[in-house]
Amino acid sequence: MTARRPEGAAEGPGAADADAWEGAHEPDVAIVGYGPVGQLLAILLAQRGWRVTVVERWPHPYPMPRAVAFDGEAARVLAAAGIGDHLAEVGEPSGDYAWRNAAGDELLRIEAADAIGHSGWPDSTSMYQPGLEAALIARGAALPGLRVLRGREAVGLAEAEGRVRLTVRDADGGERVIAARRLVGCDGANSFVRAHIGSSVTDLGFFHDWLVCDVVPREPREFKPNNLQICDPARPRTEVSAGPGHRRWEFMRVPGETAAELNDEETAWRLLASFGVTPENATLERHSVYTFQARTVDRWRAGRILLAGDAAHLMPPFAGQGMSSGFRDAANLAWKLDLVLRGLAGEGLIDTYPLERRAHVRHAIDMSVNLGRVICQTDPAAARDRDTVMLAARTRAPAASQGRTAVRPLADGLLAGAARDGEGGRVVAPAGQLTPQGRVARGARTGLFDDIVGPGFALLTAEDPRPELNAERLAFLARIDARVVWIRPPDAAEPSAPDTHGGDEGNGDPVVVTDVDGTYLRYLAASRAAALLVRPDFYVFGAAGDPAGVGPLVDELRARL
Repeated sequence: MTARRPEGAAEGPGAADADAWEGAHEPDVAIVGYGPVGQLLAILLAQRGWRVTVVERWPHPYPMPRAVAFDGEAARVLAAAGIGDHLAEVGEPSGDYAWRNAAGDELLRIEAADAIGHSGWPDSTSMYQPGLEAALIARGAALPGLRVLRGREAVGLAEAEGRVRLTVRDADGGERVIAARRLVGCDGANSFVRAHIGSSVTDLGFFHDWLVCDVVPREPREFKPNNLQICDPARPRTEVSAGPGHRRWEFMRVPGETAAELNDEETAWRLLASFGVTPENATLERHSVYTFQARTVDRWRAGRILLAGDAAHLMPPFAGQGMSSGFRDAANLAWKLDLVLRGLAGEGLIDTYPLERRAHVRHAIDMSVNLGRVICQTDPAAARDRDTVMLAARTRAPAASQGRTAVRPLADGLLAGAARDGEGGRVVAPAGQLTPQGRVARGARTGLFDDIVGPGFALLTAEDPRPELNAERLAFLARIDARVVWIRPPDAAEPSAPDTHGGDEGNGDPVVVTDVDGTYLRYLAASRAAALLVRPDFYVFGAAGDPAGVGPLVDELRARL
């Protein structure tokens, strides 16, 4: 990937040497908070060549898991951050997910296949969060422009003269100021950055206390189903995979019980015993009572300051979308900041970040809350009515394959046909859709599209695109690091392009790849499109219905940037 570092900007030491770094603390982007979302965003920016400084108030990474799963789109983003090879080490396909009532009747079953899903990765991966964070931290430490200042607390923020000035305090009370062109608050539910910009929060009024128990089994044991929700009004409870060698059990606080009574080791073992988990066959790594809630901020941006992850939204865990939503924030924001920092797009592009993410997040929160309202029912009569309805539905449809998804198309933002300059617009599919990822071949190499073709914008075409791309359009695509990709069927004859194995950015030849599994040609056909212009976060900007529409599609992207 082409570096974006401005001329004269010095290469600094890696994250491990942050304390030894001397000189002006003037990164391009400052990030407050170095949890998974902050780690991912820092990597996505630093590997584009930007100087990134992260401030984290805790001196060491949190050693226990919080989230336990991410979806296929999140896995694709993590792979784009350079840790794809580590995902199998810290995660495993989540497998099946069943809901049962107090009598053991199966209310719902989702057969989540272990095979590759829409994004080229399993649709759901159960993971051990400390292992995932270790992989992200190691990746960040290898990037020369990324500096992490641990044990520093953000205590002041001000914006002036085109910079955000962040005051940070160390354990000894010493303070320093970091001046950055942009700042992103990834500092969690109690965000200092959110409080500073004065963003109000919309609360959906969903609160329930749950005892979370993280367990390491000491002996081999097969769990069927791998993930289980027991919808028992006497005590709703959950059992799920938490990554290789780890399991999680959760128990809801019921009426008449205090959080202190529930958050007790003896209580935890008593409740775990109902699942056959005892001190003799398992280690209880930790137990803690968490309040599951549903909240989203009303203001994601204030000038050069933005919010992402838990600083911007909180949701119950029932759809497994908390961490994945934060990763979507990072993927959406990173490439937009890149273009604006490079002077290739105006401030309006940053405004599409909250516009797009707010709608996605609200959908995920609503979905999580709706699931939670079914699961957290403690009224016996209402639970019986629920069981009757769900058992009848189960009889009509015995299994739901991949029944849960928080992914829906974008309806507004940086999309072909979207409203612009106050004028009404209409987004037409496949614009706004999340594109699939399949295997392609390029010369002697075969692999996932992202690995073979590379990151960034991609203009996917089923026919030779060169007749529709004049020098001006090609120059624009080169400036934004877009790849023109000619998708060919496996049995096609060699095209006439001078370089059938790569494409030459200098003369405008396309990258020519073979659609090994037919993923892209099927998608183009289903979209009735001759070409698709895909954004760096894998969402379709727009489509051309025929070859003549390719040039105007490129022109629309240029106009919107």
